[in-house]
Amino acid sequence: MNGAATAGTSRRALTFIVALVLIDTLSFGLVIPVLPAIVMELARVPLSEASAIGGWLVMAFALAQFLASPILGALSDRHGRRPILLVSAGGHAVAFLIAGLAPSLWVLLVGRVISGLTGASFSTAYAYIADVTPPERRAQNFGLVGVAFGLGFMLGPALGGLLGGIDHRLPFYAAAGVCLLNFALGWWALPESLGPHLRRPFDWARANPFAVFTRLKALGGPLALLAAVHFLWWFAIQAQHSIWPYYTQYRYGWTEQQVGLSLGLVGLLSVLVNGYLVRRAVKALGEARTLRVGLFMGATAMAAYALAGAPMLLLAGMLVGSLGGLAPSSLQALATSEAAANAQGELQGALNALTSIAIVVGPPLYSQLFAHSSGAEPWVAFPGLPFALAATLAATAFLLSLKVRPRDGGGATPAGQPLLEPLG
Repeated sequence: MNGAATAGTSRRALTFIVALVLIDTLSFGLVIPVLPAIVMELARVPLSEASAIGGWLVMAFALAQFLASPILGALSDRHGRRPILLVSAGGHAVAFLIAGLAPSLWVLLVGRVISGLTGASFSTAYAYIADVTPPERRAQNFGLVGVAFGLGFMLGPALGGLLGGIDHRLPFYAAAGVCLLNFALGWWALPESLGPHLRRPFDWARANPFAVFTRLKALGGPLALLAAVHFLWWFAIQAQHSIWPYYTQYRYGWTEQQVGLSLGLVGLLSVLVNGYLVRRAVKALGEARTLRVGLFMGATAMAAYALAGAPMLLLAGMLVGSLGGLAPSSLQALATSEAAANAQGELQGALNALTSIAIVVGPPLYSQLFAHSSGAEPWVAFPGLPFALAATLAATAFLLSLKVRPRDGGGATPAGQPLLEPLG
């Protein structure tokens, strides 16, 4: 272990961090089914136009997160993981409350920006797990984060759909309450993972959100390649994250409750894959091959979504797409093995910045494609066009992953020679 946690406390620390991720994901899942209704209400526009506005709101969140993530990652390397996780939980609580009370789109936008500025929970959670887990077990424990994400994504949208049937704003208030619970759990029960001897001074040059890409590119080798795969994968899955409620309501006439249940099924499948398959797949195939399987299945699912003229075909795509959950844990395990113990926060900040760029560009692009391939006068009558683009991006990530060498084949950096060197 790399941090302050000892062998006797690492399991308890891991339990707490997984619980924090679960609660955080639950809060975001709560509001997904009602976002179209809220946007239509505040903007007074039909569904197809609301999808375009929703894309810009997601972009505002991601842009704020892009600017803040490297700073929060560097701060976590300086002050520890626990304070950053607390800031994230508290910031999200305030953001959801503002969104729930929003009388206009501008106020709703303010809430999304606050959430983005404090949105470091996932990247800090990955750094936390890297602190308390030996390299050979990281893929398995990163899979637990996937389980937590899946449970939150299973319960959140389903509950959000039910609450939205009572009042469209009720899920936002529930999400704020859940985030306050997350803050309390972190304050009272979460131990620090990064020992004082592994902390390093904060450096604005390294926290510059625009500098992380130059640094990853300059590194070359495994980290640069894995960063490219990471970016393409997150760019691809933004299609599902940004237009799913609009797409399913438009193409199949689903209600908010049906949208919530469908996302709940996605979450359940994610739990099964991350909780049962990740460890077994890595053991049987190795991390690099497991990454490839996940990317290939994800690309296949996106293609199925694009072509699914009936809900049953969409369901088949969801079953295939669940295996895409093999990719993130494997990629994280490969990447963290290339970083120094006191640079895990910087690495996760860089990867999270790449994720944020994907979210900045992806949702507006996908929502605009959907808006102009649906509605009364579409440019092209193919509402599955956003998913067709996503399938192409995921397939490109798969092709790049073929260049990633497995650890047992010499792909990992020798012990004591991390590619991401700490300063000083």
